[in-house]
Amino acid sequence: MMTSNEVVKVYETLLCIPGMNDLVKLDLKISRKQVLLLTQVIKRGLESEAESPTGIFTVATKEGVADLSKISNDCLEKAGLVELSQKLNTFQGI
Repeated sequence: MMTSNEVVKVYETLLCIPGMNDLVKLDLKISRKQVLLLTQVIKRGLESEAESPTGIFTVATKEGVADLSKISNDCLEKAGLVELSQKLNTFQGI
């Protein structure tokens, strides 16, 4: 089992590999159900990691986290699920 310092060093090394900042175009065709699930997983993950970062979040930049949140919101928008997601969040008290 690796220590937390070793895990941080591994992630820092991986993020420094040449080409990691290159843009990648993804063409996904997934159901609206999967979009909703994916955005909820991203949102909950970001919220829990904001309090006490672990794993890759220990070396993630604020810009990187903001970009991930934007990607999640873009997915909701493209799927036409923004309003539904907001209403579901009110049920959950988020």
